[in-house]
Parts: sequence; structure tokens; C-alpha cells
Amino acid sequence: MLQRREFLGFPLLALCGSPSLVWAGTTGEPSKVRITIGGRTFLQYAPVTLAERLGFFKDAGIDPEILDVSGGSKALQALVAGSAELTAGAFDHTIQMHAKGQKIVGVVLFGRHPTFALALRTDKASDYRDPSSLRGMKIGVTALGSQTQFMVEYIALQAGVSPADISFVSVGGGTGAVAAIRNGAVDGVVTGEPALTALTLAGDVKLVADTRTNAGTIGIFGGLYPSGTIYARSDFIERNPATVEAVALAMVRALQWIDRASAEDIADALPEEWAQPNRDVFLTSIRGTRDMFSPDGRFSAEGASIAFRVLSTVDPQLRGVQVDLAQTFTNKFVEKAHQTLSSR
Repeated sequence: MLQRREFLGFPLLALCGSPSLVWAGTTGEPSKVRITIGGRTFLQYAPVTLAERLGFFKDAGIDPEILDVSGGSKALQALVAGSAELTAGAFDHTIQMHAKGQKIVGVVLFGRHPTFALALRTDKASDYRDPSSLRGMKIGVTALGSQTQFMVEYIALQAGVSPADISFVSVGGGTGAVAAIRNGAVDGVVTGEPALTALTLAGDVKLVADTRTNAGTIGIFGGLYPSGTIYARSDFIERNPATVEAVALAMVRALQWIDRASAEDIADALPEEWAQPNRDVFLTSIRGTRDMFSPDGRFSAEGASIAFRVLSTVDPQLRGVQVDLAQTFTNKFVEKAHQTLSSR
């Protein structure tokens, strides 16, 4: 009899077949790849873990080593330093690195918006009127220089508040954010799921800016803001197109699976500890943020333009800089993945 998690991978396999994609033995390209993630247990990064646990990487001939680091900026640093071949991180990083003359290219978009929210401690939230109230506050972010920090800086600037008037503290992933709020180390945090739902249901925080849904993201940024991205150095992509194609295939399969799965199926397929200490809270966080996952993995020129506009507002290094946004991503590998899956 199939175990629950084994069964979860079956419906898509039955529909799409099991692609025979063993590149390592036929092209000489690497089958073992290192993928860095800045906070693996954040729900927005679930497609990577699901691609691994449902066997989609294996089916594509890929043996990934997934390296968890404290934040998105740390994950980017590992890629640039050569400690990893690919990163699951913010699309922002591809733009920022191109502005510095370093070609980092997105190959799969798995997050349609940032999937974070700014949550203030309940006692601080009572005095919050609008983003101008952030002046003088201490805000916890996943890592300094990460997308979580840029989100706060953007909404502050829109309200006429200089980011220099806000103190940012690196608190790491979800557990760090929860601890920082509950021990009073910060006035607020920008974090993701399931930490946000846990803090909200416990009455510890009030959300004041939310990008976990399409509507919330559009309200803050004026459109969908591409976020969760598998990206790599352009030289690695050029030397190893079949390996990148295999990774894209596994990720697209994971996104298709998520699009069809129930919240219970997703929770069952993820590591049990992700749902601790309260599975009901975890299920609530999944149900409330389902639209954060891209259904197909494709990038759009409009999304890249929105990201550049926001980044140009908060990052001084991007002001006045010309970036060819078409070079920051490619849909080539995602399109090939869809062709492969539709032919099975």
C-alpha cells in the first residue's frame, strides 16, 4: 500500500508521465547541484522542498543539496562566492546584481508576490496610524539588505519617512521573528508564513502591510511584484543548459502539483516539523496564501518593471542606472518544461 506522501506525487505522474531526463550521463553536465535558500521553512519556499520530496528532482536526473541560510542576502552571497550553483530567493537580486555588472538570471518564478507582511507588536500597533508611524521603530527583518527590509523602506518612503529613521535588526527566519516579538526585542517584524499566522492568532501582532496575497501586493506596489525565483549565474546557465532545464522541469511540476493539491495534501507532503507546534495554524496559513505560488513558473516584463520601480525607490545604487530587465530572467527553460510535460 502506498504511504500518504508517496501517493501525493502520483496524480501528476499519472497525468504527465515520469519524464526520462537523465542528463548527467549523456551530456556530462552535473546532476548534483547546491541550491541556497534564505529561510527554507518559510512557506513561500515550499515548491523547492516539494520538488525534492515528491521526487521531481530525481525524475529529472537532479540530486540537489539544499542549503538553508539566514536570509535572502546570505543566499545570494553564497551564489556569488561559488558556494552554490543556484539560489531560491527574491527576484530583486537579479536586478541588483545586473546593476553591479554581475549577470544573475532568473530561470523559474515560483512566487508571484513577496509573501511577507509587516506585523507590529499589539501594544505598538495601537499607536499606528499610517507608515509615517514607523519613524523611530525597531523592525526585525530576515537579514539586512533583504527583500523584507526593502518592503519596509518602500512603504516608509511613500509616507515621507527616511529609512534612516527606522532601526532594522536581523532576526532570521520565522522562529527568530516569533521570538523577537514575544521577548520584546523589536517593535515589529517583516516575516512570512507560518510565523505570521501563528503570531496573529495568538494576538501578539497586528498586520499593517501585507503582501501575502495578490490584492495586498497590488495595493502596496501597484501590481504583482515577482518574488520567489530560482536564479543562477549566467555563466553556469550557459555551460549547463541541460542541468538548468532539469531543475526548471522539477520546479514546474511542483507548481502544477501545488495548484491542484489541497492544503492538507501540501501539509502532508512537507516535513512534519513544519506544521509544529499546531497543524491547524499551519493549514490556516496555507489556505490564506495559496495565490502566492505561481501556477506556471513564468516571468513577465510587467512584473520585472514593477520590481525595478520599487527597487529604484529604496536602493540608491539603482537610481539613474540603466538595467536591461530582459536580461534579468528567461522563460526558455520553463517553456521547455511545459512542452515536455504536455507531451507526456
